[in-house]
Amino acid sequence: MARRLPSNPPNLPGFSFVRVLGSGGFADVFLYEQNMPRRQVAVKVLLSEVVTPQVRAMFQAEANVMAQLSAHPSVLTVYQASVSSDGRPYLVMELCSPALNQRYRVDPVPVPDVLRIGVKIASALETAHRAGVLHRDVKPSNILMTAYGHPVLSDFGIASTLGESEATDAIGLSIPWSAPEVLVDEVPGSVASEVWSLGATVYSLLAGRSPFEVDGTQNTSAELISRIQKGKPTPIAREDVPASLQAILARSMSKRPESRQASVLEFIRDLQSVEAELALAQTPLEVAMDDWALATAEDPDDRTRIKGILSVDPAVKRRGRKPRATQGAAAGSRTVNRESGGLSGSASRTAGTRTSRAVAWLLVACAALVVVLGATATVVLVRVSGQSDIPTVRNIEGRTSAGTVVFSWKDPGLQSGDTYQVQVGDGPPSVQHAAEFRVDATDATRVCIVVTVNRDGKSGEPSAQKCVESGSGS
Repeated sequence: MARRLPSNPPNLPGFSFVRVLGSGGFADVFLYEQNMPRRQVAVKVLLSEVVTPQVRAMFQAEANVMAQLSAHPSVLTVYQASVSSDGRPYLVMELCSPALNQRYRVDPVPVPDVLRIGVKIASALETAHRAGVLHRDVKPSNILMTAYGHPVLSDFGIASTLGESEATDAIGLSIPWSAPEVLVDEVPGSVASEVWSLGATVYSLLAGRSPFEVDGTQNTSAELISRIQKGKPTPIAREDVPASLQAILARSMSKRPESRQASVLEFIRDLQSVEAELALAQTPLEVAMDDWALATAEDPDDRTRIKGILSVDPAVKRRGRKPRATQGAAAGSRTVNRESGGLSGSASRTAGTRTSRAVAWLLVACAALVVVLGATATVVLVRVSGQSDIPTVRNIEGRTSAGTVVFSWKDPGLQSGDTYQVQVGDGPPSVQHAAEFRVDATDATRVCIVVTVNRDGKSGEPSAQKCVESGSGS
């Protein structure tokens, strides 16, 4: 089938057209130069013949979603969204390169690079899930590279709400990277199907092809769908891909959604464990905190958001409030006043009044002291009961090796299911099982970490901070 010619670039105030970047089924992408501030940008413009109320709504949803997530370092930045003078909606975006999609089918991507890309893109996807958004089109061509070699996730054009009752039509559906339950319209998309697509994408970067492509055949859509429904992906024919990584990808692409990693976050932890196994500097987790997602303005008509995925237990809110000691003190004061009234009959009115006031203040002070001591004891008991059984990492050692700082420590007594949370400086913690952590210190003069053991969702006492001067060791 002959490829169509790109549409005419629209006249956009404040922008100068440079050249065509690419064409898709529903939009063209052009290179423009923005006049102020002066920079080159990519502009995605919908085709006039496909602009319907439904497509316009989807395009608006894409603009809103990408703007909401643009703060994430691994999500393509959107600068502006509007409608051109000829009625075509457009997005003004950060200019990035599709080099990765062009590269992986020609040259094998090194395993360390794939693991790094996988963790960063998965971090963006996990952040989207926490903000209530499904991507629904994760694949290699939607991973772009910034001018500094940082991977970013693009094209939220068919993002949707988790659990959407009606099946959305398969606009832009990418069969080779779509989960089996999506291909048969059992669900329009879910966290489990995103895990499948993410695993298939990482597999593709390593194998140089999508998981169910067969060399020497036409690999039609019908054939691919049949293989995805019936089979398992064959192991990647590369000696440098460890068996543990092969197993992680096979699990992520299980036919049964419940057999996959329960979340993208769990998939990230699996990739980080492979990095530790290969003695690589661990790619940090980049996931926005829940309070960031909760602070996002809610639009009741926005169909790209997962309703109710984030909630706060009212009991947790109640536990978070400080005890209102003033009520107890006031009650104690009233009791003291009644008791002091009985004392005034045994002395003169003036002396009795002074005595009763002194006794009242003394009892009030005692009551307040009891409340404070009680609260302190409660905090201590809760802290001890919640953390006494969780071991603490001690005596962390650090050394430098070829621009990498290597931290190691002895197992303090981890149980099955326990993990280490390693925090580098003020960054977000990384989760792993290995008692060793590597940090790329090429651009750092001093690297500091703190290690905490996590058990059943509870964190123990953090270790003492360990710092290493880059290049000097310790």
